[in-house]
Amino acid sequence: MKLSIIVPVFDEHATILEILDRVAKAPLPKEITATEVIAVDDGSTDGTRELLMQAEKNGVIVLRHAHNQGKGAAIATGLARVTGDIILIQDADLEYDPRDYPHLLQPIVEGRVKVVYGSRFLGARMAMFFWHMLANKILTLTTNILYDAILSDMETGYKAFRAEVLKGIKLRARRFDFEPEFTAKILKRGFRIYEVPIMYFGREYREGKKIGLADAFAAMWALLRYRLFD
Repeated sequence: MKLSIIVPVFDEHATILEILDRVAKAPLPKEITATEVIAVDDGSTDGTRELLMQAEKNGVIVLRHAHNQGKGAAIATGLARVTGDIILIQDADLEYDPRDYPHLLQPIVEGRVKVVYGSRFLGARMAMFFWHMLANKILTLTTNILYDAILSDMETGYKAFRAEVLKGIKLRARRFDFEPEFTAKILKRGFRIYEVPIMYFGREYREGKKIGLADAFAAMWALLRYRLFD
């Protein structure tokens, strides 16, 4: 099996080379015999673009947006380029640890499930803001009610899935509403999501955290919208 890892990147000068190094060293199930890492620079202006030129020399596939379009847009660009059997989304900061890859991938390579989410609420975590946690809980509960699920962390950045899951699905999200749109559309199509505990090292806004209150409202609207429409 081949694994495609998509890394959406926007102004992550302080962490991009470190996370790409961790991705390269991450343990993988023995069934994964090939990998590709696709970093999508979403219009960075802080020197990240220059650092990604170094990463290209080490085999990372780098795609570039001329200007910032949002996380969802960056993921869409990566999805259009992947060639793997399994796809994994990896944020460019250091909040999510690639050492969790075996937990995310093993249920898929064994053929037990097609979609795995890494839950921050089932594993060890650090420095999650209370209001972020509350918004996440509300959004996850809404997801469970609307889509008949029992998730603990819909908004997690760690999502792994078989490439075939996306067949026939059109993703419209441009920003952080990728998480609810992807979740809503795969649940509507009958795919059940398997959750595994992951480590989480939350960062603060002074360290570059970008998601905000407006994104929570956008996520709620996405959940309601895709319950009724496709």
